[in-house]
Amino acid sequence: MASDEVLYDIADGVMTITLNRPDKLNAFTPAMRDAMIAAFDNADADDAVRVVIVTGAGRGFCAGADLSQGASRFDVSARLGDGEIDYSREEARDSGGQLALRIFASLKLIIGAVNGPAVGVGATMLLPMDIRLASTAARFGFPFTRRGLVPEACSTWFLPRAVGMQRAMEWVATGRVFPAEEALASGLVRSLHAPDDLLSAARALAAEVVREAAPVSVALSRQLMWRMLGADHPMQAHQQESRLLLDRGRSADVREGVASFLEKRPPHFAGQVSQDMPPTYPWWSEPAYR
Repeated sequence: MASDEVLYDIADGVMTITLNRPDKLNAFTPAMRDAMIAAFDNADADDAVRVVIVTGAGRGFCAGADLSQGASRFDVSARLGDGEIDYSREEARDSGGQLALRIFASLKLIIGAVNGPAVGVGATMLLPMDIRLASTAARFGFPFTRRGLVPEACSTWFLPRAVGMQRAMEWVATGRVFPAEEALASGLVRSLHAPDDLLSAARALAAEVVREAAPVSVALSRQLMWRMLGADHPMQAHQQESRLLLDRGRSADVREGVASFLEKRPPHFAGQVSQDMPPTYPWWSEPAYR
């Protein structure tokens, strides 16, 4: 879905998605959700896209949900009507959760480049991204309890896995906004950069993936890593890795990867995510609610 509130462009194998309400610190709206989901759909369908970078326009990444409507922003009666709530309706779903689940399902590596405040959904949308870099000017917060709410965007699944239960619970219970240095120390972000250097650092990391890695292997590895977070036993990882290793071992990408290594030259992988995923993919059964 096209929207001026979210921009994206593609260059050198990288799609850059930019949240574009700079006068509102990119406060999140339903239109932004729809446009971001559409952008990730386009990224997965386009073999020219190898990596996605998400950042914000202006001095903010995303200041959270747009609260210009006041508390009615969270009142379900506006969407579902008064009376008993039918929780099975699509309109009852958390907007941030819909975006987080789409990011989780992505077949391309996703890098968050947090250029400024990332609060509420601005922080939770980062959690299913693979690598998070931040500006020294960035700040983070999960202020849901301070608004009488609970965490959203599947963050009760993602956040403890990213930083551990103790730190996750502290941030959620206090709802305080904390500096980039605390995010780095807790593992929420991978590195800090001067504001003017942030995007170049993200692009350098993306360029290494584009230059060196097989697209199909990145897609499969991404899904293996995320989905095995919920596995009950390492045997589940062993079983699926074994199947994919057998599938990939017969591919032209493996022949090229080994030849380029032995010949000491850059690889030229021909495999495409759109048409060369192995027959064992996908190996999971998605919940009906997605």
